[in-house]
Amino acid sequence: MSTYEEIYGKRVEVLDADPTLNSSYEGQVWYNSTTGTLKSVVAFDSWSSTTNVSTNRTMGSGFGLQTATVAAGGLIPPASYQSICEEYNGSGWTSGGALTTARRSQGGLGTLTAGLIFGGYLAPGDTNASEEYNGSSFTEGDNLNTARAGLGTFGTQTAGVGAAGSVGPTGQQLVEEYNGTSWSEETNINGTARWGIVGAGTQTAGVIFGGNSAPGMTKETEEYDGTNWTTGGNLNTARGEGSGGGTSQTAAITYGGRQTGPGSGTTATETYDGTTWSTSPATLATACAFCIQGSTGSQTASLNATGSTGPSGATPFMTTAQEFNKSVNTITAAAWASGGALPTATKDLAGAGIQTAALAFGGKIAPGPVVASSYSYNGASWTATPSLSTAREHLEGVGTSTAALAAGGSTGSVTTATEEYGGSWTAGGALPTATQQGTMVGTQTAALYTGGGTPSRVTTTYEYDGSSWTGGTAIPTATEKYASAGTQSLAAVFGGTTPGTDYATTTFEWDNSSWTTGGSLGTGRNSLAGNGTQTAALAVGGYTGSNTAVTEAYDGTAWSTRPSLATARRGLATSTPAPNALSVVTGGTASSESTETEEFTGDVETVTASTLTTS
Repeated sequence: MSTYEEIYGKRVEVLDADPTLNSSYEGQVWYNSTTGTLKSVVAFDSWSSTTNVSTNRTMGSGFGLQTATVAAGGLIPPASYQSICEEYNGSGWTSGGALTTARRSQGGLGTLTAGLIFGGYLAPGDTNASEEYNGSSFTEGDNLNTARAGLGTFGTQTAGVGAAGSVGPTGQQLVEEYNGTSWSEETNINGTARWGIVGAGTQTAGVIFGGNSAPGMTKETEEYDGTNWTTGGNLNTARGEGSGGGTSQTAAITYGGRQTGPGSGTTATETYDGTTWSTSPATLATACAFCIQGSTGSQTASLNATGSTGPSGATPFMTTAQEFNKSVNTITAAAWASGGALPTATKDLAGAGIQTAALAFGGKIAPGPVVASSYSYNGASWTATPSLSTAREHLEGVGTSTAALAAGGSTGSVTTATEEYGGSWTAGGALPTATQQGTMVGTQTAALYTGGGTPSRVTTTYEYDGSSWTGGTAIPTATEKYASAGTQSLAAVFGGTTPGTDYATTTFEWDNSSWTTGGSLGTGRNSLAGNGTQTAALAVGGYTGSNTAVTEAYDGTAWSTRPSLATARRGLATSTPAPNALSVVTGGTASSESTETEEFTGDVETVTASTLTTS
């Protein structure tokens, strides 16, 4: 019998405990002498949840990679055809440029910065409209020769293929190629005329699979060499209106879709090696169809979003998005989770610290008075600490759980009060101007306070050095009820109420000398919470005319969505200097004042060892 060393030229290391793992251990084998097991790190298939799309819809299409995807168009039944476009960056969604022609069941191919949308349906009939995407906007291109919907697609913006599809209720075998300027008719597919197909690969080495060939779905696979079509290996699960894609003819993937029967969906995932389809052990969390149609990833990293879990693409919509990964990493998606309840339901309070060591202080217990209460949080529960010297609401807070700063607010009238915490609250240097509902970043000895109301909105900015405040550069727009992230020298402030709007989307960035405009929030709002750094900030909750649970993250350039709070609310406190991937919010106003605490954890990737067996 051959040994491992004889076969691979390497010996198996004997360890008394598994090593601290990272991706470099992939393929390595060791023997754990304590447990008596042979171990290795091997890649495995998995689906994991990610941030929802902003607008749920069905029968849309898309293109790109898992970390740079476009989802465009679609339908909100019974007859609201969509032009909306959203972009996914691997964590959240942002608004992209709208389609020129609203439609559903269109084809999509290419990349986020060089994509193509074509065909589809817009009542009362199919469309031949073709549009190119440059990463920010769609422009009209040359039309398809035959208007149709549900095409199988693959290739690039300058070398694309649209195969089969339907004209009205009739399946087609037609094939057209796009060269970046115009469409040309090419050799028809050999197999069944069908629609609701998925494709993968390039214009000269492509593949299409599945589809609806009334009265049922098909398992058919056909491969394209740029001129002719040949039969490939059948799918294991017949399906139409599924999703998937792939970068090559020999590395395709498909998932979801309708099976034979009225709207019966599947969770099955299959991968293709150019000859045979294999069913993955990983399945979608929910059987669905009519999700993003068009290649949105690769065989090892794909995205499934939008769509429907109901018959024929009708409601209920699928409200979740999921990522497929073949990796050594186990991915735990970002999420909010319940924390320990605040002892007293309080709104318009302030916070400081990190998720496992936070402070919450001040605020108001409606319809009662403003309060001086102060509480510390250990990651599980809140405990009363010595109270503020000055009871107030609409104040701002920064710092740590052992060295916090509270400034401004209202005691019934606007105050200049500043207090420092180090086990108890003591007076600090007063703000030059009585101010409330501004925003503050930094630490107890290096803070930046800007904006707010006196009670009129102001642009004033002040800096604190641990003993006194001095005037700084004014912010461009008078703003109150907004939020911030960062430090005294590198900050971002966002949202709020300005002279132009009650629900601002504006972001301003501070570089220690001047203010510049940053990327706009996706959801304009006031009375929100914020934390993190200038290049990794979180905007949480707030008020849009009603309370919102929306959470967005900022990367220093653009905002994108993250999982929403469990409870929509405004006027809540947050851990201010904490990283945006690990924060806590508490209190605020939901239907009434709240004691609820929620903790946010960003995406987490961990490497897990597998036990090897002789089977």
